[in-house]
Amino acid sequence: MESAYRVALVAFPGIRAFDVSVITEVWGTDRTDRGAPAFDLRRVATDSASVPMRGGMALLPDRTLDWLPGADLILVPGLDDHLTPAPAPVLDALRQAHARGTTLAALCGGAFTLAQAGLLDGRRAITHWNLIDLLRANHPGTTVVPDALFIEDDNIWTAAGTAAGIDLCLHLVRRSHGAEAAATIARSMVTAPFRTGTQAQFIEHPTPRADRDADALAAVREHALRHLHEPLTVADLAARAGMSPRSFARHFAAETGATPLRWLLDQRVAAAQKLLERTDLPMPEVARRSGFGSEVTMRQHFASRLATSPRAYRAAFSTRSVRDSVAGGSNPIAR
Repeated sequence: MESAYRVALVAFPGIRAFDVSVITEVWGTDRTDRGAPAFDLRRVATDSASVPMRGGMALLPDRTLDWLPGADLILVPGLDDHLTPAPAPVLDALRQAHARGTTLAALCGGAFTLAQAGLLDGRRAITHWNLIDLLRANHPGTTVVPDALFIEDDNIWTAAGTAAGIDLCLHLVRRSHGAEAAATIARSMVTAPFRTGTQAQFIEHPTPRADRDADALAAVREHALRHLHEPLTVADLAARAGMSPRSFARHFAAETGATPLRWLLDQRVAAAQKLLERTDLPMPEVARRSGFGSEVTMRQHFASRLATSPRAYRAAFSTRSVRDSVAGGSNPIAR
């Protein structure tokens, strides 16, 4: 039987309870009965003493830092006080983990901990939009990206505030175990299974007088998702919304945090991922049904967004469990 994916939550006084809860909900709940992968989440600290958190809560570690060399993924929660100094042994352990090639990920203000360790010097990172100036001021060697939900640089992931931590955690599941595994966990958490990391953090919500435009855009997105296999263009979507392409693009970005073209391509990549995981359809048919038109175009977008090829993705994540249903004519994506 395949061994469980080993995840370490690094704990020290000052970490945020919310981020601890997000990490625990994603990797600490057994969902193998629903087809999700097996995870082995450990709460790792300098010693076995209880770690205090705000609000009278505490976290009880079940491993010390000695467990980190065996981890596949190391997660650093955000901080209540974003300038909280992490214990020197924690910083040393994070540096050693990165040198070994272990994936590191920080939620929200956890980027400050990685920066304390020197791991963000000369690298791109993100944090909560309200902390961007503080991170820049205290760690000028870090290239702080203002408009993103999460980003990666040299196998180090950072995320924006609060809900973006959920997005990053689900993305890391998707990256290691496939889109279907991430969707299973998202359904259990009753949260969106897919938000691209390149979306803006802060989205201007429609005012009451803009509700009509918001409803039109929602209808357009639903139409697009049902017709991904068709050669949709931004101009087509704008016409369906009854707007000029320029006005449509402006309203779309204000509501979703992404341009119409990027959103459409992200949805097509997600559709192709599902087909590659759930079916044995040939690559040209996967490309057609997900709207790329050709295998070459699909391969280009997989390379730019997922840093892999469709064939490699299928080899890694195919469930092979729907072969008979596909032969019988059913398929999760519209024909």
